[in-house]
Amino acid sequence: MTRKDAMTFSIDEAQSLLRKAEKQGATGGDIVVVIGDAFSTQVRLNTVENISNARGKRLGLRLMFGKRSAMTSTSDLSSSSLDKLLSDTCALARIAAEDPFRGLPQPDEYAVKFPALNMKDPDIGALSIDEKIDLAMRAEKAALEVDERLSNSDGGDFSHHQGSVLYVTSNGFTGTYQSCSASLSVVPIATQDGRMQRDYWYSSKRRSGHLESPESIGRKAAQRTLRRLGGRTVSTQKVPIVFDAEVAGGLIGHLASAASGYAIYKDASFLCNQLNQRIASEAVTIYDDPTLPDALGSRPFDGEGLPSRKKMILEKGIFKSYLLDTYSGKKLGLPSTGNAVRGAGSPPSAGSSNFHLVPGKYTQDEIIRSVDSGFFVTELIGFGINMVTGDYSRGATGIWIEKGELTYPVEEVTIAGNLKDMYREIEMVGNDLDIDRSTAAPTLKISQMMVAGH
Repeated sequence: MTRKDAMTFSIDEAQSLLRKAEKQGATGGDIVVVIGDAFSTQVRLNTVENISNARGKRLGLRLMFGKRSAMTSTSDLSSSSLDKLLSDTCALARIAAEDPFRGLPQPDEYAVKFPALNMKDPDIGALSIDEKIDLAMRAEKAALEVDERLSNSDGGDFSHHQGSVLYVTSNGFTGTYQSCSASLSVVPIATQDGRMQRDYWYSSKRRSGHLESPESIGRKAAQRTLRRLGGRTVSTQKVPIVFDAEVAGGLIGHLASAASGYAIYKDASFLCNQLNQRIASEAVTIYDDPTLPDALGSRPFDGEGLPSRKKMILEKGIFKSYLLDTYSGKKLGLPSTGNAVRGAGSPPSAGSSNFHLVPGKYTQDEIIRSVDSGFFVTELIGFGINMVTGDYSRGATGIWIEKGELTYPVEEVTIAGNLKDMYREIEMVGNDLDIDRSTAAPTLKISQMMVAGH
């Protein structure tokens, strides 16, 4: 990261705009500028259906007048537009309701060193548009070649994004960084006895050169689709549930949402008053780490300029830390955990970075073999989660387990429980964590949950 990054809005220009705000009465403020270049192409049955390449920029200005504050944003960075933005923001801030918890971090809290996180992609610029389209076509072709029952497709997709962030505050912080990401996916459709099934596979990385090969992605998508053919429902019963790593990440994503300082101070989380209490089994340790090189959730500083650092969220099942920005921390009487996230058009809020459940010692096969009769969940449907109570009910598909073996596909069932019970009943943790994903867990076995079928 360097302050000489090719930004079309410089640190000097940001500082000048903040000084103008102070001359109009502002007691503090900050500016975030986000510039992005996004490419996407979708192919279906060897034909390009969509292709786009969009470049955008946005500047967000937040100003404080004592205990009052307001934020505005614009994509027009001309002098006349910024003068209008400045006057509008000042006017809004003067009439905003007072809130004693608003404000910038103290200068001594800001990051002064930025970790090298390998967030740029030196290879993406060398790929031509034809080569990008070819990646998507190769993934789809590889999927459809696996089995004659795979005769249709929802398409292959290749996309990438490059962006730059500039953040400047009136009390001394300046920082910039660049980041990239690339993704390749395919969704084949299989038909058997007049019934169709679809599934998918994808690879998403910081660097395009680190993506799985199109052929590997296509074959995995095909295998996942074929194993869903002939799906049936099961009788309603309580059984062990094994969450495939692909869906287990979502399970701990609910915990990240519940640990947000905003949910806590609003008394709208099942984790209220649970700090330093046991909320999960001893097999569960979760950290949030924005300093992992190459990982999609990494960042050299948070959305308020505070240092990026690894922090323990759960240690052997004990809840150790909320996820806080400065505002939610003040509301709870706690320091920020450096978890502020923001865009150019929104003020800071609390969020996770690389939120990972520490892998255990079991392979996925070992976990499945431990189940006499149960359900291996490969996809979840719907959003039946109450973050206040922890009640959990979602549609699910997957494979039924009998005597430690995957037997037949299951569909049209619902799995239900309560997240507080589910976390405490995590019995086995797999060794297959994918640390490249921002919210991730390995394969997990929950000792018992309700499966509602017929």
